[in-house]
Amino acid sequence: MMNKKPSDLLTLSRRRFLGMSALTSASALGLTTISLTSASKAQAGWFDRTALVQPSAPDGIANLYPAIVIGSGYGGAVSALRLGEAGVQTLVIEMGMNWNQEASDGKVFCKMTKPDGRSFWFKDRTEAPLDSMFGIDLVNRKIERYPGVLDRVQHDGVDVFLGRCVGGGSVVNGGMAVTPKRDYFEAILPEVSSDEMYDTYFPRVREMLNVNEVPEDVYASKYYLFSRVGERTAEKAGYKIATVPNVYDFNYMRQEIDGKAEKSGIGAEVIYGNNAAKQSLDRNYIPAAIGTGNVTLRCMTKVTRMQQDANGIYHLSLETIDVTGEVVETLSVSCNQLFLGAGSVGTSELLLRAREIGDLPNLSSEIGQGWGNNGNCMLARKNKFWDYTGGQQSGFPVRGIDNWDDPKYPAFAELAPLPAGIETYTSLYLAITKNPERGYIKYNAESDSATVVWGANQERVGLDIAEGLFDKINKATRTDYRKGLFSNGTHHSDPFTYHPLGGCLLNKVTDNYGRVNGYQNLYITDGSLLPGNVGVNPFLTITALAERNLEHIITHDI
Repeated sequence: MMNKKPSDLLTLSRRRFLGMSALTSASALGLTTISLTSASKAQAGWFDRTALVQPSAPDGIANLYPAIVIGSGYGGAVSALRLGEAGVQTLVIEMGMNWNQEASDGKVFCKMTKPDGRSFWFKDRTEAPLDSMFGIDLVNRKIERYPGVLDRVQHDGVDVFLGRCVGGGSVVNGGMAVTPKRDYFEAILPEVSSDEMYDTYFPRVREMLNVNEVPEDVYASKYYLFSRVGERTAEKAGYKIATVPNVYDFNYMRQEIDGKAEKSGIGAEVIYGNNAAKQSLDRNYIPAAIGTGNVTLRCMTKVTRMQQDANGIYHLSLETIDVTGEVVETLSVSCNQLFLGAGSVGTSELLLRAREIGDLPNLSSEIGQGWGNNGNCMLARKNKFWDYTGGQQSGFPVRGIDNWDDPKYPAFAELAPLPAGIETYTSLYLAITKNPERGYIKYNAESDSATVVWGANQERVGLDIAEGLFDKINKATRTDYRKGLFSNGTHHSDPFTYHPLGGCLLNKVTDNYGRVNGYQNLYITDGSLLPGNVGVNPFLTITALAERNLEHIITHDI
């Protein structure tokens, strides 16, 4: 935290240590319920592997917690830590696994180039953004069905990538910790104080996540040749290049390059988890929360229903699964205050279901509206033979093309790696375009699930912006687009997003601090609050907004 006393920093460090010990012990022992108490009891050999730590139960209500948090992604992790620090007994419910146990290869997570069941959530084959290598099926592979860390969910017109694990999207993203342009932030969230966000909450999050920038000597290595080529070709077209901070520890990457540490960041460990130096939430916020002694984490558990009784108590129905996907336990838990951090689609689905089946009938008609893909488009260009990009590449982007202020082709395009292990002469980009189009999320009673609706014409708006940007690079360098990477046979991916946003917009579905309209003690803390597009990778904004909202809620409501 910013401006903390040394004693406060030592307390945070101690809590992280205790929490990490509990997470590691729980993983080794196969626990789905994790707390300081459960871990110590299990090590002593007399604790039920699935039983919840029983909170106090006034009025005869079993499993009644002061607070429950649904989801352990950025918003959920912030909620857990700050509630735990405030002395609030809190249960965190996470659908995915706790990943702390090494497999037979000695690794917790698998490589992008050698995926197995650890990669994808109950699929028979991987579904990476790239489908082939020069038209040859070399990227996606058959895998065993297992609760892997990444999921790709097909919706109506767009696929959404999601983190299915303790730590959520923080485990499966590329770590780009970018602060949005202040004028754009003020335009999309005018009722949120930008002074507070930029002076207090963004710095707080950057410190918690150990955000750093790549040193020049690391950037000059062969592992960032792809980025330097992308930078050079963009500058030929007159574009500005921006430095992209990251949560990967580049001091550790320097040791990898020097042969003093095992390859991880330069060893294709990114979207299926990282075994070394990436500051995902399972290494900071979440263990620190558990380390307060007030937070219990329940993983491999899904919320199937939310209800509120006449006394304002929230009652949740839960299903816990095993590694085969079989439901092994159903149970109910209750709370006074409920925090939703299940992500844009997950939180919207929970609320839409509750409204449509009559469990929470007073929820806003705005739920599901304002959804956006953060302007995501992935494209590829082929370079001249002298602009080789390197067979060995770091998996963590550190530069981007900043064309956001261009009125015709506004976009921020990451210079993305393509760690294929061979020379490809290819520049790959994940563009975040200023696409004003918005889809919506609807609830399907027949399937009991929510679906994002996103039209081809809406996708085309962002793609036109991205192509306008890269057409200019191709013209300046006399190059063309690269085909043979994507299943559709073109130079760009089918519609997908790593950055789903919206569905429960701030100051529409909620008040200015995430309190859900129509119900007391019901809060939203995740990316569903954000209006579809923040102009950069959104996790820093999601986390900082959660810090801001939780500080206000704890001060005024708890």
